[in-house]
Formats: sequence, structure tokens, C-alpha cells
Amino acid sequence: MEGGVIERARWRDVFGHAEFRALFVAGVLSVAGDQFARVALAVLVFDRTESAGLTALTYALTYIPDLLFGPLLAGFADRFPRRAVMILTDLARAVLVAAMAIEGLPLLVVIVLLLGLQAFGSPFNAARAATLPAVLPGDHYVLGKAANDMVVQFSQVLGFGAGGAIVVAVGTSGGLLLDAATFLLSAALIAAGVRGRPAPTNGTDAPRRSYFADLSAGLSLVARTPKLRALVILATIAGFYVTVEGLAVPYAHEIGQGPTAAGLLLAASPAGAVVGMWLITLWPPERRMRLLGPLAALACVPLALCFLTPGLVPTVALWAISGMASAYHLPTSAAFVQAVPDSQRGQAFGVASTALKGSQGLGILLAGVIADGSSPSFALGAMGTLGLGAALAAGAAWSRARRPGPETAGTSLA
Repeated sequence: MEGGVIERARWRDVFGHAEFRALFVAGVLSVAGDQFARVALAVLVFDRTESAGLTALTYALTYIPDLLFGPLLAGFADRFPRRAVMILTDLARAVLVAAMAIEGLPLLVVIVLLLGLQAFGSPFNAARAATLPAVLPGDHYVLGKAANDMVVQFSQVLGFGAGGAIVVAVGTSGGLLLDAATFLLSAALIAAGVRGRPAPTNGTDAPRRSYFADLSAGLSLVARTPKLRALVILATIAGFYVTVEGLAVPYAHEIGQGPTAAGLLLAASPAGAVVGMWLITLWPPERRMRLLGPLAALACVPLALCFLTPGLVPTVALWAISGMASAYHLPTSAAFVQAVPDSQRGQAFGVASTALKGSQGLGILLAGVIADGSSPSFALGAMGTLGLGAALAAGAAWSRARRPGPETAGTSLA
């Protein structure tokens, strides 16, 4: 940093950190394994029940538990050494997935194991997110998170196809065992490549509060801090534009297209997000922070244009633009984690993650209700219009929070 200006990091600087390389590869393995497991579970449930409804319910269960376990279990990343939390939760998930691969296991038991698998994911993700700022200083952290997020988006574009091919090649049990192996490899990488650090403290000798007191403190920290509150609100704008995922298939039908077109529509947003994240890392840090509000609004505008029911190619382009603008989540989440005291990062991450996923679930549900009473294009247009208004309000709140004042003086958040 020179003259108070944060220097933009370079990719070679970020991947020069050995600990980050270990965390990055461990994250790639975890994402890949989860995609394989989702496909394998969907095939397993459908083969046994021949019920599309139960198959969809099982798939939904891979996301829903995060809403319950996110704030409740993420705090373990603040109470114990984070490296140990990541290793133990990886090992636990490997055992649970391997148990799910047992032939003839009752479906109810498989679902219970699935819930346990997702529960262990919350403290792992919180510990990993809280460790990255200690491994990557300053703007290196933003690029490191960009690398991780781009891998997640690529997995959405390519992962399901690869997962289907793997399940065909090795069967559902083989796919699940492969997922278990990814968790074991992740644990080994973290054990070998990440330095052990003591459990975070609040900088005093006072005894640690009870777990639920820490949970309440994490919620209170986000609620009472204008910058953190504004960043969480900006993140929840995703609930408006993520609705393209829930309505891609019926929208494709409305414009006279079939499953192939629906696949293109589903790929458009994550593909745009990958490009957007790469572009946003080229900007100076101060510009990223200044444009959070405008980018959140831009992510919603293409959906508002769906009122016009454009054809397939224009819609794919619009949804890709929305995905590119959604890259504002990268500096938003990075700024959030960096602004939280180290001793509360795990808990605060759980709160923010739950708010984000809750907004996405509610947004898709609301869009579905609107579409049932009108049409998919009208529902997407309505959600885009509502999202635009919400994004403008959230952007204004962020601008106010960034103004120098008694609460913001001395903070490191750009």
C-alpha cells in the first residue's frame, strides 16, 4: 500500500502462497465431489421410487439444511482451531458419504445421512472462509476468493454433465465413494499444507462466552454495524435475479423451445459470472467498492426486460449480462469477511451465508408462485423490476455507510 491506496494484487502473487494452494485444491475437490454426489443421489432416489417429486425433494435437501445449520454451527470455527475444524469435518463427511453408498440402505437413512453431511459442511465452510484472510493479506484475499468462486461457477456449468458420465461409468455407489475420496484428499491437503493456528480470541483474557451468547453476538455485530448490514443487504439482492434458475425450463417452453434451450439458459448466468469475476479483479479495489450498488442494479435489469419475451439468443445474452454483473458478490463478500474481527469471522460468515441462501430460496419460491398465476416471462420481469428497486435502495445504504464518520473512522474497509 502506498499513500493510503491499496495496490491491486496479481494472480501469481496469490498462488505464490503455499497455504492458499492447499486450501484452493481442497475446495476444488470438495465442490467436484459434491456435484458427483448430487447426481448420484438423484439417480439413486429415482431408481428406487420412480418419483420425480421425491427426487426433487432429495436434491433440494442438499441446499435447505444450510439455512438451519449455517448460523448454528458456523460458530465452531471461532471456538476451535480452524485447521482442526476443517480436517475433522472433512473426515466426518467422508464417513457419511461412504455410508450412503451401502447397497440396499433404507431411503430414510440415506436422507438422514444427507442432512448430517450438509450439517458438517457449515463449520467447514466457515472455518475455510475465516482462514483465507489470515493466509492472504489485503487485495490478495480478493483474488484468492475470485479463484475459488470461479471454480464454483465452472462446476455449475460443467459439473452436472461430468457427474452424469461418472455415475454411468461407476454406478451410484461408485459416485458416492468417489465423493468420499474427495473429502479424504481435502483433509490430507489441509493437514499437510495449512499451518496450525490457535483458536481465535477477542484480544482479552476474559473467559469465552457460552456458544449461544457468541451466536447472539455475531447476529448483533452484523445488525448494528452499518457497513456489514449494507453488505449483507446487497448480497441478498441475489434473491431476485437467481430466479432464472428456477424458471429456465418453463421459460424455454413459453418461447417455444425445449430442454436443450433450457440447458443453455441455465448455463448463461454462471458463465457470465465467471467472466464478470475475472473482469472485476482487473479493477482497482476502490472502484470495486464504489460500484457495488450499480452492479447489483445491473444484475436485475436484464430480468426486467423479460417482460418483452425475447427469443432464445437475446435471452441467453441478457442472462449472461446479469451473471456478469452478479460478480459484485466477490468484492462484497470479501469486504464483509475482512471487516469482521477475526474472533467472530466464522459466526458472521454463517449469518451472511444464511441470509444469502434464504433470499435465494424465497426468491425462487415467490417467482414460482407469480409464474403459476401469470407466465414465466411476467414472473421474471416482475422479479427483475422489484430487484432493481431493492438494489438501488441497498446501493444508497452502502454509499451512506462508506461515508467517513465516527463509526467508520479507522476501519480498514475501502
